[in-house]
Amino acid sequence: METDEEGNVTALRPGTDPSAGVIVLCSHLDTVFPEGTDVTVKREGTILRAPGVGDDTRGLAVLLAMARALDAAGIRTRAGLLLLASVGEEGAGDLRGVKHFFRANRWRDQVAGFIAMDGIDPARLVHGAVGSKRYRITFRGPGGHSFGAFGLVNPAFALARAADDLGRIRVPSHPKTTFSIGRIGGGTSINAIPEAMWMEVDLRSASAEALAVLEARFLETLPQAAADENAARDTARGEIRVEVKQIGDRPAGTTARESRIARVAAATIGAQGYALKHEASSTDSNIPISLGIPAVTLGTGGSGGREHSLEEWIDVEQTASVKGVATALGTILTLAGVASN
Repeated sequence: METDEEGNVTALRPGTDPSAGVIVLCSHLDTVFPEGTDVTVKREGTILRAPGVGDDTRGLAVLLAMARALDAAGIRTRAGLLLLASVGEEGAGDLRGVKHFFRANRWRDQVAGFIAMDGIDPARLVHGAVGSKRYRITFRGPGGHSFGAFGLVNPAFALARAADDLGRIRVPSHPKTTFSIGRIGGGTSINAIPEAMWMEVDLRSASAEALAVLEARFLETLPQAAADENAARDTARGEIRVEVKQIGDRPAGTTARESRIARVAAATIGAQGYALKHEASSTDSNIPISLGIPAVTLGTGGSGGREHSLEEWIDVEQTASVKGVATALGTILTLAGVASN
């Protein structure tokens, strides 16, 4: 077992055929909750309740359970299985753990496939990577007294123009393409014209092309919003300036349904009696997909709900839970190949 500079933890279960490379099995260590959140697990029969218990604590537990099951059964695989507990998958983490893995890990050039265990639903096959571009936009100006300096340019009005312009952008429904302003802040007092106002913007799409179009359109609006405010009010003490800082970049892409990894996963899910659901999402698989490496994200089994909330829960009832784990393990063994004795 190794821990890298970024905080990822990896453990290799060697294969019997070095030429077969390794299949990466990944679950993420982080949650959306801030440090200090009470994550004590409360059990009610087969129900477990705690922030992060499903996303992605169960994924980590399933990785370990599968490795232990293979050891207990004495099963060897042709390709090696590289367990990866990644960091920085959620929120502002920007997939930094998996990005670091593919940039610096000694196994990165031997990865033959990548499976992220993330989410509960075992019928869900994520082979589309929803990309995102995230920006912190700051408008700056001279500031002043709200009454005494009235008439000076105001960064709040420039930001409001930019926000309104974003809200008017038309985006395609297919491929699904979205935008959102998640946070806004700035100013020093209710009776002061602010010197700075900022907003954090999230742009997403399952299509790299559609995301690029949305990003370009949004960025084009920002200088105009500043120019409009400069034209509307007094610039004697300085003009409105806009600063653009990218704070997130998750690449979009697709593992084709016709690829071996997707076909094997789909067949295994169907053979277990689940109603297969092809989906796109933003997971650790985004990075290998963007690099042309076959990758999918699978559910861990059982049921659950309220993910990303303090009321998050999972049901670990044995029959459904084990069936979900077996579905993922069947996909993994088919891809890695079971070595003959």
